[in-house]
Amino acid sequence: MVYSRICCARIVLVSLMLAITSATLVAEKKQPPPPPARAKAPSPAVTDEYVHKEFGDNCSLLPGPPQFVGDLDGDGVDDLVVAARCKNPMADQAEYGFLVADPYNSFLGFGEVKVTSTFASDAPDRKGVSLLIVHGAGPEAWQSDKTKPKFLLINLPFKTLTVKRLALKKKTVLGVYMEEKGEGENTSSVIFWDGKKYRYQVLGSSME
Repeated sequence: MVYSRICCARIVLVSLMLAITSATLVAEKKQPPPPPARAKAPSPAVTDEYVHKEFGDNCSLLPGPPQFVGDLDGDGVDDLVVAARCKNPMADQAEYGFLVADPYNSFLGFGEVKVTSTFASDAPDRKGVSLLIVHGAGPEAWQSDKTKPKFLLINLPFKTLTVKRLALKKKTVLGVYMEEKGEGENTSSVIFWDGKKYRYQVLGSSME
């Protein structure tokens, strides 16, 4: 009788321990991943040689805006963001394996990039201004020689760029924040990866 009670007590104790362990594992799985770290500058800095290798001779670095490295798509591998000037964005995309996209005009309701790529800015210094994004692959990230997703974003009206955290409804990602110079006061916006593509979002009248 005593032996039976001891066995029952042991079974109850083991069951309780298993239940606690299971509950702990479930709680750990439900915890959201930590937000990505703030982006940093690439080391060494990106050169025109790299841009020509990845996007063709039609693109060259745009002097002035900083370069950034950070995990934009949330896969744990660093990606690259650089500003460039591209004379003919559509010409080299098949040969160099990048995608031309226009998040800005898509936001405004113009979704056909073959059409919006022909839009020309009235300001000569804005013609061809683009944003190049290279998603990292493997330990060498964006510097890898492996095939990796590459994006040439056109028609973005940015004057300044910075990459920092952006809080969405269900997660925190790294976004490319832009200060835009328009008619009147400055406005700010952000480009971010939604899991399938880069999206444009207006933020307001300041970068705060």
